[in-house]
Amino acid sequence: MTGSEPADMQKTILREASVSGIGLFTGIKTHLKICPASPDTGIVFERIDLPGRPKIPAVLSSVREAPRCTRLASAEGSVQMVEHLLSALYALGVDNARIEVDGAEVPVGDGSALLYVDLIEKTGLEVQNKRRKTLQLSQPLFWSEGDIHLVALPADEFRLSYTICYPQSPLVKSQHYSFSLSPENFKSQIASCRTFSLYEEILPFIEKGIIKGGGLENALVIKGNQILNPEGARFEDEMVRHKILDLIGDLSLIGVPLLAHVIAIRSGHASHIAFAKVLSKRVTG
Repeated sequence: MTGSEPADMQKTILREASVSGIGLFTGIKTHLKICPASPDTGIVFERIDLPGRPKIPAVLSSVREAPRCTRLASAEGSVQMVEHLLSALYALGVDNARIEVDGAEVPVGDGSALLYVDLIEKTGLEVQNKRRKTLQLSQPLFWSEGDIHLVALPADEFRLSYTICYPQSPLVKSQHYSFSLSPENFKSQIASCRTFSLYEEILPFIEKGIIKGGGLENALVIKGNQILNPEGARFEDEMVRHKILDLIGDLSLIGVPLLAHVIAIRSGHASHIAFAKVLSKRVTG
C-alpha cells in the first residue's frame, strides 16, 4: 500500500457472490457470479455458457444497439440489461470485477439495483494497491439532439440532475431530481427505484414478444393517472430517480470515476452512451 486514503485506491469485492433470476427481455433464468479481479481489470463480463467463455469488457466500445436497455457485445457473445448492475458497482466503489453469467441477460431482480447492492454489501470490498484514475472536466461539455439534452459542468463531486417530461401521462408529467453520488446516498435515494413504463408504450413490446420476463414484480407500470403495481410507487418521483440509476450505469462505461455535475433532460440509454463518448474524449485527469 502507498499510504493513500482508501477512497483514492482501486477496489474489488472481497469474495465471490452469486445470484439467480430471470431476464426482463428473455424471460430466461440465468445465474450470475461477481468475482474479485486484479487492479486495472475494470468490469468484465464472461459468458461461461459459450465456447471459450468469451469476455466482454464493460467499456463504451462494447456497446451495441438494443431496445430500452444497454447491451454489451464482443465478436463471440453479448450480454444485455447490464445498466442496473453497473450502476450498483460504480456507486458502491467497485473498480474491478469479473462477472460470470450463463446467459444473454443478467437477472432483473425487482427492476431496481437493490439485488446487486445487497449482493455487493454481503461480500464487502477489498482495497487494492493501485490508485484510481479519476477523470475531471476542465470545461463544460454538452450533447443535444432534438429535445434531448445532456450537459456536464466541472465539479469536485459527481452530481446528477435529471428532468423527465411525459406530457402524455397525467401521473408522471414532469419530474426533476438532483443528488450528489455517494454509496450512502445511492442506497437511500436511488437503488430501490424500479424501471418504469407507460402501459401504452410497453404493450407493443409485450405483444411482439420483445419483453418476455416483464411484469408488475419487476417494473413500475403507469396507465393513465394510476400506477398498476398494487404497492404503488416507492417514491413520488421514483421514475426520474430510476433514470438517474440508469445514467450512472451508462456513464460507468467511461471506465473510471467522473467528477462533474451532469445535467440530463429527456435522455435515455442511446443518448447516455453518445454523451459518454463525448466525455471520454474530452475529460482530463
